[in-house]
Amino acid sequence: MSNFELLNSDHLARRGIVKTVHGNINTPAFMPVGTAATVKAVTTPDLLKTGSEILLGNTYHLMLRPGDDLISKFGGLHDFMNWHLPILTDSGGYQVFSLSKLRKLSDNGVEFKSHIDGKKFLVTPEKSIEIQKNLNSDIVMCFDECTPFPATHDQASDSMRLSMKWAERCKYAFTGSQNQLFGIVQGSTYSDLRDESVRSLINLDFDGYAVGGLAVGEPQDEMFKVLDYTCPLLPQNRPRYLMGVGKPDDIIGAVARGIDMFDCVLPTRSGRNGQAFTKNGTINIRNSKFKQLNSSIDPESDNPVCNTYSAAYLHHLFNAKEMLGGMLLSLHNIYFYQNLMKEIRASIEEKRFQRFSEEFLSNYN
Repeated sequence: MSNFELLNSDHLARRGIVKTVHGNINTPAFMPVGTAATVKAVTTPDLLKTGSEILLGNTYHLMLRPGDDLISKFGGLHDFMNWHLPILTDSGGYQVFSLSKLRKLSDNGVEFKSHIDGKKFLVTPEKSIEIQKNLNSDIVMCFDECTPFPATHDQASDSMRLSMKWAERCKYAFTGSQNQLFGIVQGSTYSDLRDESVRSLINLDFDGYAVGGLAVGEPQDEMFKVLDYTCPLLPQNRPRYLMGVGKPDDIIGAVARGIDMFDCVLPTRSGRNGQAFTKNGTINIRNSKFKQLNSSIDPESDNPVCNTYSAAYLHHLFNAKEMLGGMLLSLHNIYFYQNLMKEIRASIEEKRFQRFSEEFLSNYN
């Protein structure tokens, strides 16, 4: 039985529900990134109030610190961080890409040197699944190699086929779990390789399918081209997840092509650096024009940050290097993203997604 229910569609845009042990996720959905069992600078109660229904954690980072065995003793990641809604864990495959100077790749898996203390770890597909089982992730991701951009056809082919071998090993290692396992489509920007990858994964019958190897430096139009030919190949009755994306305009363009789930560090990373998202684009709160502004940073928003604090106060916090500034802007940005997803879902239900997209993008610059 499929874990995904498609409720509405508007052209290729989809409105659905992903069902998990820890609750349902309304899609299109945005997952705040909680790499090390915390969404940086945001408390769990505050996060719940934003309307977030699922978080992302990271296998590699949690394996290193505090250790997946310790988290297992606490009953899993939900109890450890006091978040009792769904959790998806990135398998560590992205770290194969991002920590390339600290790793050694083979058919068996990846040997990492810890970025913390230099200690060596071997992560195989089986080990990645074991760690994610210890974390009790509702949605477990296959261990893969995230192909760099640009890559030649031969490089992308070798990388994709290694990931497909690992996907088969992950599927076998995952048996007996009550949670869900998503396969990850690779193949860089080559349509024939994406097609081959999708067919390999469908043969293994995963609970959902992620599009990986994007948001790694390619232009937006290249990313959209990959989605244009990849999404139609994926099963209609399974959720589709675009990994590591992204900016609001990326999300809208990907929803238009049939993507259901997203994650990105942008809301919190930008917030810690003084950047806030608004319907008219991003602002830098350090800008002197906010020094005496006695209104909120986004008058159209009714989130608690905008309702409570003036732009002048937030400007002061950043100038004074007070940590509260980064906390408040991170929270504001997650509210912005979750409100965007809510508006996207409503527009699909009401068959006006195209109009909503055009209006949003015309104001957002």
